[in-house]
Amino acid sequence: MVLWSYNTTPRSTTGETPFLLTYGYEAMVPVEVGAGSLRRDVFVEEDAGINQRLNLDFLDEARTNSQLKLDAYQQRIARYFNKKVKYVSFKVGDLVLRKVMPNTKIAQHGVLGANSEGPYKVKVILWKGTYRLEDLDGKLIPRAWNAEHL
Repeated sequence: MVLWSYNTTPRSTTGETPFLLTYGYEAMVPVEVGAGSLRRDVFVEEDAGINQRLNLDFLDEARTNSQLKLDAYQQRIARYFNKKVKYVSFKVGDLVLRKVMPNTKIAQHGVLGANSEGPYKVKVILWKGTYRLEDLDGKLIPRAWNAEHL
């Protein structure tokens, strides 16, 4: 019943049901079969074959429209996400603090331990948002660091 419900519920991203996009026509809910409905009452078997061929002819168009709706939805989500993102960029020579990671946290300090360590100097910009660091003595820190951790 859960799978049936999932396949016959229109998705907000595409506006169509997965059943329609797969088979080309809307599925009849089991309640309609037992209790009856207007769609079941006005069903004419002779017209069913013609209607099914028409629905299959329009299936590619329905799939294309749902793909366009899905692309527009993904663009809206990306625009919303990117609006909330604050990009941080550093220049070579800038001093930064590095967040303390769970594996480098000193257990004896507990919850009152330091949240950051450093300062470190930006040595090399590998690409946007990724940096190589060195300490103030000039010793290179082993791996590259993302700006979200600085």
